[in-house]
Amino acid sequence: MLGNFQRSELRIEVPATPSTIRDRLLSPLALKKWLFPQQMSFSSQDLLTVGTKFETSFGSLVVGSQVERVDSQCLRLLLSQAVDGYHEWYWGEGWVQSRLEGISLLPLNLYQTATLLRLQQSLKLGERG
Repeated sequence: MLGNFQRSELRIEVPATPSTIRDRLLSPLALKKWLFPQQMSFSSQDLLTVGTKFETSFGSLVVGSQVERVDSQCLRLLLSQAVDGYHEWYWGEGWVQSRLEGISLLPLNLYQTATLLRLQQSLKLGERG
């Protein structure tokens, strides 16, 4: 894999309960809505479970994801293709934390920041998946 090794960990406050955050992160329909205009394709439209695979595209760049771990307050995705690494999400009452590590030509910290801000805005607006 070509690119630079990058690591970033960010935490933000959000106006939501752990169950609301979990629903927003594990529902393919909700993900498609709050991550728009990114294009996403899922192997299943059910809630993300261990083994679920999906792809996210940014123009011609594609990031493959596979759910490695999911529980009441954690989601861990193994990343492939345009990013070789992982993305972990942790959450609790009023906060979300994202940890992203991988090798890529993409600016991962910029992507991570934009993603967290989109999630925060989605939770403020109370959007449903």
